[in-house]
Amino acid sequence: MDNAATTLRNVIGLDNQLPHLSDTALIMIDFQNTYTTGVMALEGSEQALDAGSRLLSAARGAGIPVIHVVNDGGVGTPYDIRAEIGAICPQVTPLKGEPVVVKRFPNSFHDTELQEMLRELGVGGDLVLAGFMTHMCVTFTAQGAFNLGYRPTVVAEATATRTLPGPDGKPIPAPVLKSASLTTITDLFGTVAPTVDSLPV
Repeated sequence: MDNAATTLRNVIGLDNQLPHLSDTALIMIDFQNTYTTGVMALEGSEQALDAGSRLLSAARGAGIPVIHVVNDGGVGTPYDIRAEIGAICPQVTPLKGEPVVVKRFPNSFHDTELQEMLRELGVGGDLVLAGFMTHMCVTFTAQGAFNLGYRPTVVAEATATRTLPGPDGKPIPAPVLKSASLTTITDLFGTVAPTVDSLPV
């Protein structure tokens, strides 16, 4: 028996249909070396990077706006964008002309030029999000987009997270945390495409 409650999106009548990629802008969030090695290495980061690379290629092929976001934690941190550890992963390196937004908070819209950049590009509706980490910057950027009136869609296979201790001290496995985070998004903030190929072109 299915005991799942209806989502907030359904309660208030929001559309759950996935957008066509060609009608969106792509936001690539924190695809940094930070998350592939060392203390912040994520489970499934290589698979997510592969999916992110395929998504990026599809976006470029569709001719849609692409914006890269990086988190700057300061000199000497795992998020030092001046060092190799904080650089964007080579699989998803920006092309000339693709802007890079620097942020310092989980929500990529907070205290950045991202919204202004989207306005300048004429983007006012659907956004596609991918990147690291599912439970943190991806989720809070989806929330930030929703709060500003955008319609975000997260590509699940192009995100990754890590196992973390729960409030009771017991570990919450990365796949469980990722699923819960994506469920938070689909409850209200936006839609989730399971794979890159799930997005209609």
